[in-house]
Amino acid sequence: MTRLSTTDASFYRLENTATPMYVGSLSILRQPRGGLSYETLLETVEQRLPQIPRYRQKVREVTMNLARPVWVDDRDFDITYHVRRSALPSPGSDEQLHELIARLAARPLDKSRPLWEMYLVEGLAKNRVALYTKSHQALINGMNALEIGHVIVDRTRHPPPLPEDFWVPGPEPGTTRLLFGAIGDWLSRPGVQLQAVTSGVAEAITNSGLLIDIGRRMLNFALTVARGTAPNSPLNAPVSRSRRFTVARGRLEDYRAVRARYDCDVNDVVLAVIAGALRNWLLSRGEVVAPTATIRAMAPMPVYPEDKFDAAGPGQAIGEVTPFLIDLPVGEGNAVVRLSQIAHATESHPTAASLVDARSIVTLSGFAPPTLHGMGIRVATSLPARVFNLLITNAPGAQSQMYVAGSKLLETYAVPPLLSNQVLAIGVTSYNGMLYFGINADREAMSDVDVLPTLLTESLEELLEAAK
Repeated sequence: MTRLSTTDASFYRLENTATPMYVGSLSILRQPRGGLSYETLLETVEQRLPQIPRYRQKVREVTMNLARPVWVDDRDFDITYHVRRSALPSPGSDEQLHELIARLAARPLDKSRPLWEMYLVEGLAKNRVALYTKSHQALINGMNALEIGHVIVDRTRHPPPLPEDFWVPGPEPGTTRLLFGAIGDWLSRPGVQLQAVTSGVAEAITNSGLLIDIGRRMLNFALTVARGTAPNSPLNAPVSRSRRFTVARGRLEDYRAVRARYDCDVNDVVLAVIAGALRNWLLSRGEVVAPTATIRAMAPMPVYPEDKFDAAGPGQAIGEVTPFLIDLPVGEGNAVVRLSQIAHATESHPTAASLVDARSIVTLSGFAPPTLHGMGIRVATSLPARVFNLLITNAPGAQSQMYVAGSKLLETYAVPPLLSNQVLAIGVTSYNGMLYFGINADREAMSDVDVLPTLLTESLEELLEAAK
């Protein structure tokens, strides 16, 4: 029995039906010659569960919220409840798949069971299947709790066999034991418990080894909040319970060509392309876009200090993600000037010198992007939503062919959650020479979200043309 961390408990308690705290991922797979059976997927997932023990645990509340909830083994764990089958009317189109993902993303998880689901979606055209995973934000911290999509992806079609798993669930504590445990915590550390319940900072201050890191993070937090309220934008409106999901893709070499021409980072080019697309989206709506207009994005940055990388070992930790607010210059009509302004803002960020090298990320075992997106979402939700207009996560992935249950991984998209009063979220993943944009939006406030893939393509083409 382990008590949820302060952060995990806040994710568990503060979500609502309109803005659930899920980390979503959509993978498109090429079916092998014999097809990808549900049973094969089940076996693959079951073999990897020892690497992510939280996925066989559920949350138990403590009476009267006297202490944070606890993780307990699910004695009735049934993998077939979590790994499910769905199908499109064959031959299913990508648009039909995206509509299905939008509906699945809006459904609540069953809090009486481990907080995750996976769907094998069959019937997709061109001999493909889709895999959609949804994990609660409380499950993922990036250090010792990875997203399930991180561990089921292999670098070869036939990975070496894993040791046999002999999992025996521990006894589930009763209400009395949970109550006495909470009382014991109050008696032994009353100040810590009070702060944990009321402010969520107790865990941080009780570990002296973290004081330096915490001081730096608090400084980043203060600097971030000091930016004030985000500009008014159509992107900020009440969020409904319905979603629209769409995707875009582009060649990584095109983004690298722009990067080389203007001596910046690929992430800068990604943000500039998104800024151009949002500018044209606003104009298509008849919005008045002043020359100085901006949209403030939370674009969390992966950071990996060398000492932590050396000590962690593959697959054990993936560093940290730091908050980064950037004002996207949507009022600027010149694409190159937009890129220059974004690159300057990125270079000025206090942790820019420690930004993770994508080559380091891909040396980690498994497939890091799902966990990196989850960590970025954790960072974003630790800040008041009013200080930014939308969330953009960007995660580097392997630049070689990967496999899931013996099937080629063709495409991979993040399905980021919508935050309070934010009707758009974008997750960008690089994989095998491509960039994949997962675009999640509120169905009512952004009924025109389907124009964004075209606008992203046009925005990139504008930069490519200028770079010639």
